[in-house]
Amino acid sequence: MNDEKINDILGLDPSENEKSMVTTESFKPPVERKEGDKDIDVDYDYSRDSYYNLIEKGNEAIQGILDIAKEGQHPRAYEVAGQLIGQVGQTVDKLQDLQKKLKDLKELPKSADTKIQNALFVGSTAELQKMLNRKETPEARNEKAIENEIIEGKETK
Repeated sequence: MNDEKINDILGLDPSENEKSMVTTESFKPPVERKEGDKDIDVDYDYSRDSYYNLIEKGNEAIQGILDIAKEGQHPRAYEVAGQLIGQVGQTVDKLQDLQKKLKDLKELPKSADTKIQNALFVGSTAELQKMLNRKETPEARNEKAIENEIIEGKETK
């Protein structure tokens, strides 16, 4: 079947369908994004605004379903109200978690440990002793550079 026959069967006007269709050209994201933008504060503000919006909409929905439950006295309406209350509570918890995550992200560089506790040497004991006993002389630095080049696979001679 082609589109015209389907429109005739359903009683639809094709010109109205084209007007109501959403295209990707008309869609714009709610926050302007920049390529490579990794700003924690921008992401935090957007997430925080989204959580506040969800909580507000949830509170409106709770109030509406509680009004319906009071009028109808139907147990299912009270069950739905309880579920909505639980979901709004979870969203509030997520908002608090967001605060904690932001705090952790901002404190991470300050709390980074700069001590090296476990270093691993790969080599023989003779090489380790030679390395530990070596004094930094120009000859020793030159020898060290040659050893490093050999280890990295760039043997020079």
